Amino acid sequence: MGKWSLRKEERFMAKPVGPFSPSRRIGQTIATSGQIGLGEDGKLVQGGFGPELEQTLRNLASVLADAGVTREQVIKVNVYLADIADWSALNGPYAQFFGSTFPARTAFGTSALPLGARVEIEAWAVVEETR
Repeated sequence: MGKWSLRKEERFMAKPVGPFSPSRRIGQTIATSGQIGLGEDGKLVQGGFGPELEQTLRNLASVLADAGVTREQVIKVNVYLADIADWSALNGPYAQFFGSTFPARTAFGTSALPLGARVEIEAWAVVEETR
């Protein structure tokens, strides 16, 4: 399996750190809550922006898979950076994650993120109607 493809037994869902759901579906639209680089111990992974971004993308992959969403169905992503200087370091792993089908994206710097995270990513997807 690819770096970002997770079998069901490999998926890890970070426990929400507040009163929110990992994702919500209304009709054909699915929105994820922002994901940060929490490991299975509930703490931010160590090692700087790169490892934290990779864990954030793994967590996003798990939430999308749990919601029955493929990356090709993601239409919009919002990326929040604690330091806008990390913007260029975001692009390589982000491009690997989405492959050749890039969703629309907004990325911006902010003064702080939950639990001292350096990156937070949320996604919006549209799926086919269920019958």
